[in-house]
Amino acid sequence: MTHIPADPAPLMHLPVLPAEVLDALQPAPGKLIVDGTLGGAGHTRLLLERGAHVIGIDQDPFALERARALNLPGLRVLEGNFREMNTLLSSIGVTQVDGVLLDIGVSSFQLDDAQRGFSYHTEAPLDMRMSQSGESAADVVNTLSAEDIASILYEFGEERHSRRLARGIVAARDQEPILTTTRLAEVIKRSYPGGHARGIHPARRSFQALRIYVNDELGALREGLNAALSVLAPPSLEGHGGRLAVISFHSLEDRIVKRWMKTQPALTPLHKRPLEASDEEQASNPRARSAKLRVAEVRPPRDIASGSGWDDEETP
Repeated sequence: MTHIPADPAPLMHLPVLPAEVLDALQPAPGKLIVDGTLGGAGHTRLLLERGAHVIGIDQDPFALERARALNLPGLRVLEGNFREMNTLLSSIGVTQVDGVLLDIGVSSFQLDDAQRGFSYHTEAPLDMRMSQSGESAADVVNTLSAEDIASILYEFGEERHSRRLARGIVAARDQEPILTTTRLAEVIKRSYPGGHARGIHPARRSFQALRIYVNDELGALREGLNAALSVLAPPSLEGHGGRLAVISFHSLEDRIVKRWMKTQPALTPLHKRPLEASDEEQASNPRARSAKLRVAEVRPPRDIASGSGWDDEETP
């Protein structure tokens, strides 16, 4: 660990889709909810204000430091990845909860802290590790083959020029290792063919792809969904059980969540289409523009073969 943000306690986090999350999880006194992506504790604050107790999970040591500094009554903080949720909860004697929230992807704090290496706008070490362990983005671009780098850019960034960019990266690193965000961004910009969308930096998809790969975000999401289902409360006498709310920010994530929810007999999606931010929220919080919220509730098992779930809507 090489970087500690100064004075973490005063930082505030503006959560996306706040009203929709509260409606989805229905926090109230006596309820226990897991915030599997604690981050800046923005959603957690709202849940606590409604009287619920919250278990916050995060793998980012800086996020944990901030959350503990807040000293919020009713919050218990656990260090780890939400993919290990059932194990983490079991370690403190919790086997069942009323709700789980997952706010997928990079947090505002991680983006705003230039030294974390997530942004191509500011010079910083090319890191991108949320947990501060394992291989960094610099390790990836300086050691993998052009073919492997191209696969990462295409699979996790949906970058159609992935092979060309990968060749440019390998050629540049042969001259000098690529160790900073701005150097990688410049290499990609030089390698990128003309015609990229106006106002969109040509490195955006590549940075997204490297971040997802370095943190195994899609693998964590798949495992985290199953872990969440394993700890949600079963249906009550009224037929309603625990609820799962997942916020995603791009189609790769949303597609996984949608398809997974459709194939779980014990879960019933509560909306045909994902909930999105209002025009007012998007104006005040630009990060909310791409946010999609899917919510499902544990109910008596349904018959997938009968056509239950939302089969007529597909994420673009």
